[in-house]
Amino acid sequence: MVGLIGKKLGQTRVFDEEGNLVCVTVVQAGPNYVLQCKTPEKDGYSAVQLGFDAQKPQRLTKPLRGHLEKHGGHFVRQIREFRNFSEEVQPGQELGPDLFVPGDFVDAIGLTKGRGFQGVVKRYNFGGGGASHGAAGWHRRPGAIAQGTWPGHVRKGTQMPGHMGQRRRTVQNLEVIRVDAEEGLLLIKGAVPGANVDYLIIREAKKRDKAKAEARRQAIAAAKKAAEEARAKAKAKGRGRR
Repeated sequence: MVGLIGKKLGQTRVFDEEGNLVCVTVVQAGPNYVLQCKTPEKDGYSAVQLGFDAQKPQRLTKPLRGHLEKHGGHFVRQIREFRNFSEEVQPGQELGPDLFVPGDFVDAIGLTKGRGFQGVVKRYNFGGGGASHGAAGWHRRPGAIAQGTWPGHVRKGTQMPGHMGQRRRTVQNLEVIRVDAEEGLLLIKGAVPGANVDYLIIREAKKRDKAKAEARRQAIAAAKKAAEEARAKAKAKGRGRR
């Protein structure tokens, strides 16, 4: 399992190798600094601690500043641990988006956009009350929320007005379209959680790991080769008839 800390920059469209127009999200995924490598013998588990996005030392707490000075001296805003990191890394090493290649699948983890306090129509897509026949004042209300005689109280989890958004969400199985190692950019097909400049965790997809992605790439390459050979044979056959 490999992963990086990134920052969502926005969305755009690019052409893939076959000339298809693809909507992508641009993620700044480098450089990531390896701060600490934890081992089962010393720490009880295996993990790699990464840091991302430079920060002024005076804006960090003293305990965090001491930790960063002890492990490489890179002062960063974001720190995350990735357990069972499959790449061999050392403290102080820089990692970038070249951990992934086009065709890999990743999971994007982030906080959704905050929408503030919202009613049930916007929060849960309730239909609301009628617009006519004397239904005054009930256009966007939820209606009944419980029974009176039994159980006599509102059940837990009932959909009610409240704070909407700003929740941790994971979007799985997003395809990597392009990798720009020089600029530290990942172009990922589709949308990811959060607003622009929000931080993300980009990790290897749990349901489609690198082995499955490589098998998919080989199958696509084999299908393309077979299609080209078939076209060449059909072309040669047409010339022979002439």
